[in-house]
Amino acid sequence: MSEHQISLTVDGDRETVTVEGRTLLVHALRDQLGVTAPKVGCESSKCGACTVELDGDIVKSCTILAVQADGATIRTAASHDDVLSVVQEQFHEEHGLQCGYCTPGMVLTVADLLRENPDPTDDDIRRSLKGNICRCTGYTNIIRAVQSAATELEAVSGSPPSAAVTEGED
Repeated sequence: MSEHQISLTVDGDRETVTVEGRTLLVHALRDQLGVTAPKVGCESSKCGACTVELDGDIVKSCTILAVQADGATIRTAASHDDVLSVVQEQFHEEHGLQCGYCTPGMVLTVADLLRENPDPTDDDIRRSLKGNICRCTGYTNIIRAVQSAATELEAVSGSPPSAAVTEGED
């Protein structure tokens, strides 16, 4: 089996690791680097438990070989990011955590949604989370957590969400 040395920046830390060519990114992160935020769920990209941000894009790390991520910057739900913290706090406050297995993937997906759309509708939230499965059926609380996070982020930014959405469209 071929081995490859790759470099990753994970939650701000530069890491070098040797992986087999067939190693999935989620396994390199968890098993070799000890990053436990992304979870191994279905390993077929259906559940979203392994979601990470890879060079600014939300991806399911069970669908990417670790060698494909060589040189990438990866952010997980363990990252110290203001938007993530607000989302994490509101998942806690609104009881959107349920068992917590899906939570890291949900939190990253929601943080990405709120960066792009700070004032999402319920349909926007549901559409954003369609790739993340909560087996505890806690979507009502999760949607409420996203709405609360949007309100909190609006209060912090000091501008109405609708102004932020239209900014840059002119």
